Amino acid sequence: MGSGIWSTDVYTAAASYRAAKGTSAFAYSDSGARTAHEDLDPHGVTARESRDSGEHPDTLAVAVLFDVTGSMGGVPRTLQTKLPDLLGLLLRKGYATDPQILFGAIGDATCDRAPLQIGQFESDNRMDEDLGKILLEGGGGGQKTESYELAMYFMARHTSLDCFERRGRRGYLFIIGDELPYPKVSRRQVSQVIGDRLRQDISTKEIVAELTRIYDVYYILPAGASNSGDGEVLTAWRELLGQNVLELDDLDAVCETIALTVGLGEDAIDLDEGLDDLDELGSAAGEAVGRALSRLGRRSLVVTEGLDVGGDSGVIRL
Repeated sequence: MGSGIWSTDVYTAAASYRAAKGTSAFAYSDSGARTAHEDLDPHGVTARESRDSGEHPDTLAVAVLFDVTGSMGGVPRTLQTKLPDLLGLLLRKGYATDPQILFGAIGDATCDRAPLQIGQFESDNRMDEDLGKILLEGGGGGQKTESYELAMYFMARHTSLDCFERRGRRGYLFIIGDELPYPKVSRRQVSQVIGDRLRQDISTKEIVAELTRIYDVYYILPAGASNSGDGEVLTAWRELLGQNVLELDDLDAVCETIALTVGLGEDAIDLDEGLDDLDELGSAAGEAVGRALSRLGRRSLVVTEGLDVGGDSGVIRL
């Protein structure tokens, strides 16, 4: 996966075709499906890979996982309509040379039929196709927790990134949600959903430590979600991710927020330059994005010095 070039013309043609046929961009979910699409089912997956090629020699992995329970069900529909803006900023503005984007969805493994859905890292319009295969289950257990820790386990142990393994540069992982993770990764749920056999549960703090070796991880809490502004949720995520917890007061600004976060992290822009780019694009998201990112510091680099980046030695955080 990861070959090909994103085309806004192809995206627009597909949207026009769906409009003419009266079908949805999320036709799989809207068809009445009740299980994860086979292409997004994580069970038995060895790794989702972001790989360099002659076409894309300097890949940068960007993963976007969103909660599809309850009030969060509108997030993927917003992402789908704003994909051209996201790719336009990353590519035309030079925020990343060869971005490869993976989309996935998070539910609740205690009760949902599709608690985890993970697409492929893609460079072209297949990322739009992966979004369209997501089951918008809208479930959840009615409490203030969802299975974010299960998703983080998969991303830590079942992805392989050339940006990290070849160049010692972390990828980016954005989690969009409004609830708490469970305090531990359940070995039983890992077996059922992913297929791994663990000897014991893993604390969520431990899996976050493992994950953040490979990715810069951000949690975005958007306005309009059930727990927007919830102090308990924000405190718990800040204990896990520090300053990388972003409060976004406009759901429509989520793609722009992701793009500018990558641009800032790659030192391609400063915040003022990014906001100017949004103005040039005609986006109304500037104020919301500026507020969300105003406290975000410079990205930490991962530096490797001839050692295997798969081990703890040879990884230096600056």
